[in-house]
Amino acid sequence: MINRIESIVAVIICLLLSNGAATAQQRALVNTSESPHAKITSLDMDDVQWTDGFWADRFRVARETMVPHMGQLYQDPEISHAFRNFEIAAGLKEGEHEGPTFHDGDFYKWFEGLASVYAVTKEDSLDRAMDHIIEVIAKAQRPDGYIFTALTIARENGDKDAQPLDRDFETYNIGHLMTAAAVHYRATGKRSLLDVAIGATDYLYEVYKNEPLKLVSNAICPSHYMGVAEMYRTTGDPKYLELAKGFIELRNEVEKGTFHNQDHKPFREQTKAVGHAVRANYLYAGVADLYMETGDPTLLEPLQKIWEDVVKTKMYITGATGALYDGVTPDGTTYNPSEIQQVHQAYGNAYELPNITAHNETCANIGNVLWNWRMLLATGEAKYADIMELALHNSVLSGVSLDGLRYCYTNPLRVDRDLPFNLRWSKDREEYISLSNCCPPNLIRIVTEVHNFAYGVSDEGLYVNIYGGNRMSTTLQDGSKLSVTQQTDYPWEGTISLKMEEVPDNEFSFFLRIPGWADKADIKVNGQSIDTKANPGTYAEINRQWSPGDQITLQLPMEVKLLESNPLVEANRNQVAVKRGPIVYSMESVDAPDDESIFNIAIPSDIEFNQVRSKIGSSRVVALEGQARSIPEQEWKGQLYREVSQKEPKPVDVKLVPYYAWGNRGNQTDMTVWMPIIR
Repeated sequence: MINRIESIVAVIICLLLSNGAATAQQRALVNTSESPHAKITSLDMDDVQWTDGFWADRFRVARETMVPHMGQLYQDPEISHAFRNFEIAAGLKEGEHEGPTFHDGDFYKWFEGLASVYAVTKEDSLDRAMDHIIEVIAKAQRPDGYIFTALTIARENGDKDAQPLDRDFETYNIGHLMTAAAVHYRATGKRSLLDVAIGATDYLYEVYKNEPLKLVSNAICPSHYMGVAEMYRTTGDPKYLELAKGFIELRNEVEKGTFHNQDHKPFREQTKAVGHAVRANYLYAGVADLYMETGDPTLLEPLQKIWEDVVKTKMYITGATGALYDGVTPDGTTYNPSEIQQVHQAYGNAYELPNITAHNETCANIGNVLWNWRMLLATGEAKYADIMELALHNSVLSGVSLDGLRYCYTNPLRVDRDLPFNLRWSKDREEYISLSNCCPPNLIRIVTEVHNFAYGVSDEGLYVNIYGGNRMSTTLQDGSKLSVTQQTDYPWEGTISLKMEEVPDNEFSFFLRIPGWADKADIKVNGQSIDTKANPGTYAEINRQWSPGDQITLQLPMEVKLLESNPLVEANRNQVAVKRGPIVYSMESVDAPDDESIFNIAIPSDIEFNQVRSKIGSSRVVALEGQARSIPEQEWKGQLYREVSQKEPKPVDVKLVPYYAWGNRGNQTDMTVWMPIIR
């Protein structure tokens, strides 16, 4: 626990519930309002507030627990040196740099989550805490704009050989500074952190103009591709757009590039997702940002091809990406040993999707959301929102416990405690991931920002992307006001109601996303059926003159579905997964009879599941209960193979819970998403 008076988080914890107000012009999280090639524009950061239901509960946990608790850990140098490193670099404390070189970026991500909460709540306590943090960060910056605590501390402690841009993750850290600064400025109207980010971005620009090759090998987990785009959108400075273009062009200068870092060939020639999945997804998101500013089709075309490769051959049913902890390049089938490269935390070959050793780093899954969000803004195509929804409800939320206190680095689809070897990463969520705590602050910022994904606007009207109980009030692109209240218990129920509170005088359109799995959706306006087609995987457009009090009701079918995978996914042969709406389900050993292994339970193809409202901790869920079959078998006793048992399967009652909620009822549980099928 923190006892220091100057502890920022102590201020947050003590004052979090106090009310306050701040006046600032709000702008969008990803501000594409001036992006000439964006089909959809985000709403301002305070235009949407969750009111009740699924995402309101997740935001509440983030505000009350995730943000202050992680901030507290970052303030305790016995646990994490993230903020202490800034204090030392600022000359406020003495000591050595501790922790990974990307610690700065982790802290910026947490700060972005803090600013995102403030954008909604306007709590004075958060504003004061951010002011104090920024004061320390600013003192850690060199006069030339460079900021990287590891190098600054090394030089202050006598390492005169330490030079800028000669270490991993420097530009990654600065990229997260850029994004956090843009969010803070849009939330508060204050330039304090933005000025720090401008200094750092200007520093990179000067390097780009004078010593560009220094940036060639420093694009590791390139958050700065997204960050510099937001700096351009925030400041309007054309040199930042020049820098964004330059970052991509510099990748062409890499000699002996690697699949691992996606610089094995120029980006415009790439068609497959390869290498480190976080690096890949951040790259793809950053390129999508650049496309929205330039309209360069040679950027969009490879993105579309890579997206098809991911969705059709390399993405898990949960929306997770990055199957392999360690592996070889997808061209590892070559007979030329010199062309075989090791990859790490990476995309594998097509259909290479193991379950028990699945890596699926939480940051990669968040990167998948960030990439698809930008593809949605760029194109207006519903298929990208479908992937956002899938990942958010499954492989993103699985990375954090329901109470917001513990986190997963990896997100496997099967956990078996009998596995005779240890994987590198814990099977259970941890309060602080000492090996690498990059995922928890990333989760914090994404959960606090989901409301920004809910809607978008275009010249034609309003897009409804992510469903959840909320109040929305915004200004359309023609300057007219629109206020809507959305009521729904989605994803547990399929009824979604949108009631008009304030509407423009002229006709305009609502674009309702019809998920790809919703093959029998129905739309009514004021209780009457309409002719609008509700085709799965599209936006259904409803254009008319609206009046206050008008109500749209969307009914999505929420039947339980058994899904099978392509037979080339060897790990899933003769198995099924269970999905209802956007929620993927799992079976946990805590729900199985004491004498049953969940790995011996098979799902009949004609099983009928009952939908049961339940609670895990304080979180509401819908569980599925039905009768499956248990396949009797004896202990293996060290055998590798044996004759198939002729014993008849016996009935067994089963209960499935949402995948994201597994592991919240004690550790040491087995879990599986894929289960044998009996036809």
